[in-house]
Amino acid sequence: MKNINFFVAAIALAVTSCTIDKTDYEAEIRTEVIEHINFEEVVSISENDYQISIEALNGTFYKGYNEIRVNISNTQTNEDLSTSDVTFLPLVTNYNGNNSSCPHQYSLDYNTAENYYDGYVVFTNISNDSEQWKLYMSFTDNGETYAVTQNILVEEQVNKNLNMTTFTANDGEQYFIALVAPQQPKIAENELVAGIYKYNQPTNEPGTFPDPSQFSYTAVSDYTLLLDPRMPEPSMGNHSSPNNEDLTQQDDGLYYGVVNYTMTGNWTLNFRLQNQFGAIIKGTEVSTEFTPGVEGARSELHIDILF
Repeated sequence: MKNINFFVAAIALAVTSCTIDKTDYEAEIRTEVIEHINFEEVVSISENDYQISIEALNGTFYKGYNEIRVNISNTQTNEDLSTSDVTFLPLVTNYNGNNSSCPHQYSLDYNTAENYYDGYVVFTNISNDSEQWKLYMSFTDNGETYAVTQNILVEEQVNKNLNMTTFTANDGEQYFIALVAPQQPKIAENELVAGIYKYNQPTNEPGTFPDPSQFSYTAVSDYTLLLDPRMPEPSMGNHSSPNNEDLTQQDDGLYYGVVNYTMTGNWTLNFRLQNQFGAIIKGTEVSTEFTPGVEGARSELHIDILF
């Protein structure tokens, strides 16, 4: 009997060790989380008599959600454009020469209070040797349309609280979920903000490149993102927390909910995506069972975060 007990204990230790090796939680929790609040210039483009400045947080395009601000000025008159139709189309070209895009706001809005055009882009890949991003923009002034292109650099998002995921749902559509806030959570009930987007399959043959109808994305409307946050680390036993609230869409198109982090460390946001008809189109329920010593099971739709 003593030998059997030793054998079982050895197996349990081996399984636990293997699980811990798979995810280096200790290394992750030593990662410093930095909150960026200042918009800085990422790209400056000169075109004829115009200067275009594109800003983002920390002056960097990151994989995931990026709010963008654009200023266009006439260098001859020193006046900023405020009535232009400004379009914004990011494209990535892979090593085979194939082009694709990512969720983005194609027609930018003008912020009259702050005097800039604004929108968003959710980059799905970082720039590397096999995938290069290029920005295609257009604007109008005095009845004339100008088109510009610019190579851009997309960097890895080191803040896991701003992670994203891409997936094909049960309805056959391609979706994207990108975390927007909080950048730096607290041990408290935090407002959780995310963007949820869908790729629009083209219904027409391609026109002149780059044809925006071939690279169209929209924010999905009236969905619900059901939330079950848990700590998957073996020592945490996959426990959850009280007072969490599912994410629903607000007037700005983003989805808002509440996540209650009861301690710092590694958390998994387990999701189930429910469409406007109440059907779950992606995600599985996670067991509520306490599992000390075993890495917690995740929903098929989830995002890992860290603070």
